[in-house]
Amino acid sequence: MPRYPSSNVTYAIGPGAPTPAVKILLITNVALFLMNVIVGDAMTIRLGLSPQSVFQDFAVWQPLSYMFLHSTGGLGHILFNMLALWMFGTDLERTWGTRFFTKYYFVTGIGAAVTSLLLSLWIDGIYYSVTVGASGAIYGLLVAYALYFPHRTIFLIIFPLPARVFVIIAGVIAFMNSLAGPGSNVAHTAHLGGLVIGYLYLKGLRSRPLDELKYRYLRWKMGRARSRFDVYSGGRSPSDDEWKSEWKKHIH
Repeated sequence: MPRYPSSNVTYAIGPGAPTPAVKILLITNVALFLMNVIVGDAMTIRLGLSPQSVFQDFAVWQPLSYMFLHSTGGLGHILFNMLALWMFGTDLERTWGTRFFTKYYFVTGIGAAVTSLLLSLWIDGIYYSVTVGASGAIYGLLVAYALYFPHRTIFLIIFPLPARVFVIIAGVIAFMNSLAGPGSNVAHTAHLGGLVIGYLYLKGLRSRPLDELKYRYLRWKMGRARSRFDVYSGGRSPSDDEWKSEWKKHIH
């Protein structure tokens, strides 16, 4: 039987090695999770997000510190969030650069906390609850991933969906659950806040006239280069590719 030389095909799981900011966030979250397991509820109450503590005791650090704690009742909460941070955050940091990625991560995480604080004034039960987890920032990464890579495939259980469709479903679920009130331990208001804040923040960058001109010019320039060298988009849409990365490089 004839032998053929092996092709240079490589296989990889996920986006590859974590980028610098993602790596630091992963280590920090895991380290504080282990510390929280040892210290116990006192650490959760002190550093978790409690509207009552923020408004009455001026615990102004909680909208930041809550992002680095996770439920100590099991591994599912932190595993899901850290897996999502690696999967979505790595590609976004490569596209944006470490500085913008880090800024966006904290804007969405703190924005999710502010959303929960404001809604706690109207929704019964949230005011006296304690929220922990990076889920608000993770949902912010998710909506950014859908905006930059809308045609990438994400599996919802076993069903493959384009990223933009997956985010719409996640947003609808978060919205409906937030209307139902605090019936579970999942902070749905924080999820919804991360989605909304992330979307508004990224769209706000596009609303600045000078940046919009740069964006349009770079898109035209790269489209012209494609036609000159007979390059056509295959598995990915132009909205997924280089011009988005180049545009972000020009605005920060």
